[in-house]
Amino acid sequence: MVHAICTDKRHGFALIRLVLLCTALLASTVTSFGASNHPNPPGEEDRAVVEDGAHGVEEPISGRWADSPICLSANNMSIATGQPSLVMMSDGSTHIPVWSLSGGTVGQSVSGLVGLPSGCDAVKVEIVVTTTDKETSPEFEDVYRAHLSQMVEGAAFSCRSVSSVPVRTTLPAEPFFTRTIVLESYYAVDPNAPLGVRIERKPDDPSDSFTRPTGLAMVKVTPLKAPAKAYVVQDVNGYNSWPMIQAIGDELVCVYSRGTAHSIDEDVRACYARTSTDAGRTWTKETVFANTPHYGEVVVGKGLDAHGAMFVWVRRIGKDWNHDLYRTTDGVKFELLATPRLPVRPMQITDIFAVPTVGLMALWFAGDYSGDSTNHSWGKVTSTDNGATWTQSTIESALTKEQWPTEPSAVYLGNGRILAIGRTEGGGTSSTRTQFQMVSTDYGATWKRSQTNIGEVSSSTPSLILDAETGLLSNYYYQRGRGILRRRVVDPDIVFDNPLEWPDSEAVAIGSTIGIDSGNVNATAIGGTHYLSFYSGKAPDTAILVSVLPAVQSPP
Repeated sequence: MVHAICTDKRHGFALIRLVLLCTALLASTVTSFGASNHPNPPGEEDRAVVEDGAHGVEEPISGRWADSPICLSANNMSIATGQPSLVMMSDGSTHIPVWSLSGGTVGQSVSGLVGLPSGCDAVKVEIVVTTTDKETSPEFEDVYRAHLSQMVEGAAFSCRSVSSVPVRTTLPAEPFFTRTIVLESYYAVDPNAPLGVRIERKPDDPSDSFTRPTGLAMVKVTPLKAPAKAYVVQDVNGYNSWPMIQAIGDELVCVYSRGTAHSIDEDVRACYARTSTDAGRTWTKETVFANTPHYGEVVVGKGLDAHGAMFVWVRRIGKDWNHDLYRTTDGVKFELLATPRLPVRPMQITDIFAVPTVGLMALWFAGDYSGDSTNHSWGKVTSTDNGATWTQSTIESALTKEQWPTEPSAVYLGNGRILAIGRTEGGGTSSTRTQFQMVSTDYGATWKRSQTNIGEVSSSTPSLILDAETGLLSNYYYQRGRGILRRRVVDPDIVFDNPLEWPDSEAVAIGSTIGIDSGNVNATAIGGTHYLSFYSGKAPDTAILVSVLPAVQSPP
């Protein structure tokens, strides 16, 4: 993460020097429009590239550009929409040009053009903002958004346009302090074409509570390399989808289902498993473990029992609706352990985890993904006999779809504390479309639900890993439509009572950009290595993939 340039108002000259340096860098890298050697534009309906992968996440490119952002000062930008003002912000003898963006007038934005170095696969885009207003306070928030585009030969000028999600941040406690805000952590680029950057303040966003102007001093664009390719688990013809992955000792077990389309109840849909003993590089032949005639079956949750065997929840839909719990010790032979009869029929029962004094626990949710009623609910199921029987409790009911946390992932933190993240089914583009965070301090007896600042989500199922050695919490989720598998890593003590304090995301894997034909990450760990299963492709054929990367060893 790039930190704010100034730590107090006496250091304004550091900002001026960086503006001048960045202006020089920009002048040395601007290229011409019209490159013909370009990758597929965002949104093109491709089959994902599926090939052997390696450890790694997004990283700056090597050479002179490593860790060096390309910068646009305020003087390098011009009005794009509305009537923002280019003004000189002064503190004593320190003067810097900024674009004044209103806290009350909607539709103000400025733009600039950035040339990119060769070898660049993507960019991270940040802005530096400040204010001279004495009313500034952490009690207020402002919201910004980036619009990114490239023009390439033989394609519409809008084909590579992407609008980032609105990003909310709190204002500083005093005037003249600067903030560096990440608006887009990964945007795939053609390095042979210039990048158009437009920055917009969003005073109409529900989270923007600061009605005074703010000053946009700089845009920083950091070139990145793409994450490593994922390993292939299964890519035979068919809609291979919704995988779950679990470590049993040093062995990986990946379970998934296959049908003909994005449909959960077709009779041909069955559940399969493969195992790997070489960290996901190669996989055994698949085993069919759930294929009931006249039912469609989908894996919806996994976990470990008290003895280290793997659990798998399978949703079985036909003449009736069931959740079957399977157990396996080797990923080859599966036994049906239970089909609990529950008062509220879940849409899904999710991953199983252990909670002291309680036993085994999993979260569930019920309702209609496409409905606008208030019959949505969520809760927990618990088992005191290692999965043989389950008791259901409802935590919240009569929720609207916008209030409804779905497909949650949870971890036990210790001392009775549980932290869960749920995906949102709400639409729109405001900063209120974010993942939910649910926390409990009494072993799951009572819960508090809040929205987070994690906004680059679209039907993004989360998967959490708590690393025993470092105590860090990793939140993995797949941004559908953009084809980006993202990670946010945090000390859980920071966000437990402060759900708006999740740090910025990074891209750790890339899949297809088709809306529903990719996604649904599920994670597990062996030692200091994380394994992430997801699916990618274009209906009717999709592939099961596993990305492998080292766990973060220190807080970001």
